[in-house]
Amino acid sequence: MEIALIGRKLGHSLSPEIHEYLGNYKYELCELEPEELDGFFSRGDFRGLNVTIPYKPEAARRCDKLSEFAQRIGCVNTVIRSNDGTLFGDNTDYYGFTYMASRAGIDFSGKKTLILGSGGASMTARTVAGDLGAREVIVISRSGEDNYGNIDRHSDAEIIVNCTPVGMFPNNGERIVDLGMFPKLEGVLDMIYNPLRTPLLIDAADRGIKNSNGLSMLVAQAAKSAEYFRRNENRRADMEYICREIENKQRNIVLIGMPGCGKTTVGRLLARELGRIFIDTDDGIETASGKSIPEIFSTEGEKAFRDLESKVVYEAGKGSGAVISTGGGAILRRENREALMGNSVVVFLERPVTDLATHGRPLSEKGREAIEKMYTERLPLYKKTADVTVRVGSEPRITAASIINKLEETR
Repeated sequence: MEIALIGRKLGHSLSPEIHEYLGNYKYELCELEPEELDGFFSRGDFRGLNVTIPYKPEAARRCDKLSEFAQRIGCVNTVIRSNDGTLFGDNTDYYGFTYMASRAGIDFSGKKTLILGSGGASMTARTVAGDLGAREVIVISRSGEDNYGNIDRHSDAEIIVNCTPVGMFPNNGERIVDLGMFPKLEGVLDMIYNPLRTPLLIDAADRGIKNSNGLSMLVAQAAKSAEYFRRNENRRADMEYICREIENKQRNIVLIGMPGCGKTTVGRLLARELGRIFIDTDDGIETASGKSIPEIFSTEGEKAFRDLESKVVYEAGKGSGAVISTGGGAILRRENREALMGNSVVVFLERPVTDLATHGRPLSEKGREAIEKMYTERLPLYKKTADVTVRVGSEPRITAASIINKLEETR
């Protein structure tokens, strides 16, 4: 074994992909149970390690020498075997967290900061926040003196950092705090990177608050680790490129818009052009129910349809790298909007009401006046949810090409 990432559960790790950009070394994933740690370190058949949950404190205790940051934080995420066989440990998460905050334009100087969570990631965040001049750093835990039951006494917080797994895949959609409690808030950092936008970050963006997910931290700490693995060769100039490439691969492309605007036709063309899988949530609803959508409306009513739609949208939104076509009313529920936004770039296909197809669409078949009323009601939600708006033309291939061009512009 040359270089490896050790942790207890590593099934969804992006580290191998990131290190493929950074180095010419073999990078392996090694899942270990706690009782296997002693044997693993005793064998010593590795040149370097990255360490993740829950073994960062354990790795620090097994190193012969620690960097200044690792000593202060009490955790190690990078281990290097020296020529004499001794182990050196560093905490490159310190560099990664600093980079994430700087990239987001979040300045800790003089600010009251809440750190959500008390584990290893929290130890890094509180150390960096203090070093960057935070006026006060408060750690919120489930059972400590400062906890989620009395968090309102810190409503004057100016920066919030989430170091918990709340909202992380596969439990997308979970919300750890209500940002409406913090009127002075000006920065939110979430160490989660799958999904790319947790409810916490969506709420921050809605309020115009600077925010960032944890992908840039993950890439930056990996680049710093790679300097050890590649014997001090600096790869930090590649970090922005890697962030964009990883995000582009992870993101779904979600199409929203009125019924009959062409989402399915355009979506299929887009998926074929980009080599992505295609998901139509209306197809998913019909498969799950064993009925056509008009049948669901006529036999069970709109609420039953919307409930099933929410389940299908939630599962589709949790995935990555797909093109997803949604029903026209998928954006009506907040939980659906968050599910679609979480791991996706959302494209609003805007088409004149007079050009919308109506056949086989239960709500659209009520007449032109009803369609116009529906459009007026839904337009603010389409715009609120969308990252990109594309006008639909008469030729679906041209619309698909326009979407690709828009996405390239936003990368």
